[in-house]
Amino acid sequence: MPAKRRPAPTDPDTGEPGRRKPGERDQLLRPDWRYVETFNMDDFRRDDWAVLNNQRDEYLRTELPRQVLGMLKASAHAPTFGYAINNFEHCLQTALLLYQDDYDEETIVAGLLHDLGFIVCPHDHGSFAASLLRPFLSEKNLWMLEHHEIFQRIHLHEYQESEDHEFVNARERWRGHPYFDWTAKFVERYDIVAINPEIESPPLEFFEPMVYRVLSHAQQQRGQ
Repeated sequence: MPAKRRPAPTDPDTGEPGRRKPGERDQLLRPDWRYVETFNMDDFRRDDWAVLNNQRDEYLRTELPRQVLGMLKASAHAPTFGYAINNFEHCLQTALLLYQDDYDEETIVAGLLHDLGFIVCPHDHGSFAASLLRPFLSEKNLWMLEHHEIFQRIHLHEYQESEDHEFVNARERWRGHPYFDWTAKFVERYDIVAINPEIESPPLEFFEPMVYRVLSHAQQQRGQ
């Protein structure tokens, strides 16, 4: 007989239970959508998966960009550990510079979200962004996201106590790659300079329609 489970925790401030009472369903985006009424995925069968699959793409077209933007918004008032502006505004500045140079929306969105994982995934934030955006971006911009950390190193003068030539020049292993020049250009013109408190960044709302278009378009393509 399984051990008795402890009760669910309550709100520490009010003592009230969680946001949903037992037996209630989460609110759906559309009242005509259905719920799976089986509560262990091991018991799901064809009809249950059909319910989810028939609603998934339409759900993602709205919710995926909304939740990605929510991840970025969560850092809007986060402090910095020494930069003159925080990581949220750094992302806005990068997107602004790309916009001012008349890049396409996909590239602007890639710039906006390139450091989304800078704080929460500091050991590999380039791959974090690339993995998140892989279904939505070109190979060119995905490669840039994955490698921009390494391409920064030649600009980090005296970053190390004693300079390690192989570390600093690690990007050279990709010299001649089709996306080498774009990644080097992105880092030099749109990344390492986007830490300037003299630049007035636009509000995130300016870029939100671009994020919805780029991420929603890919969902539409996948659903066809």
